[in-house]
Amino acid sequence: MVGKGFEDKINHAYAFGGPDMSIESVENLLNIDLDYYVQINMEGLSNLVDTLGGISLANELDWYDSGRKFHYAPGELQLNGDQTMGYVRMRYEDPAGDFGRTKRQRQVIEAIVNKGASFASVNKIQGVVDVLGDNMSTNMDFNVMKDLLTNYSGVRKNVENYMLSGSGTKIDGVYYLVVPDEEIQKVHGMIVEPEV
Repeated sequence: MVGKGFEDKINHAYAFGGPDMSIESVENLLNIDLDYYVQINMEGLSNLVDTLGGISLANELDWYDSGRKFHYAPGELQLNGDQTMGYVRMRYEDPAGDFGRTKRQRQVIEAIVNKGASFASVNKIQGVVDVLGDNMSTNMDFNVMKDLLTNYSGVRKNVENYMLSGSGTKIDGVYYLVVPDEEIQKVHGMIVEPEV
């Protein structure tokens, strides 16, 4: 974790220093440069899904969210904003725990990107940003967003998902995923020198 002078979970970087420390820590870990970030809180995510008219994704587990009274059946699901929140937050019914939750969060992001690309046009970007309001922050200005939407929308078809692997251990009663240097180098290579 960059900026604190001690080692800690990389996901704690956000709590200590917000987006800047998070970005610097990931850049330091993987020896890469990150150009842009988008930060969105859960209420903003729910609003975004509703603004897009819902999302669809493939669900692998069968569970009920008693608070939302929704059945997440295996197969293709159509989710509104509130149902999406239940989908990304659930972890106790998932045999994979936090890893399963992380996988579902990536699924939702991909579903939003895909729906947004088909839904959005340049003149709708500002409307989506306005709906998100204080629930979103980014270092992209409007012209960068417009450029990404108009010139790079096809890139979403070439998205690769990968989660760092390592071994789980407890240190002073706290769970850590310890990632070996070889895995970090592998991921660096996947980003910097992607296979053609």
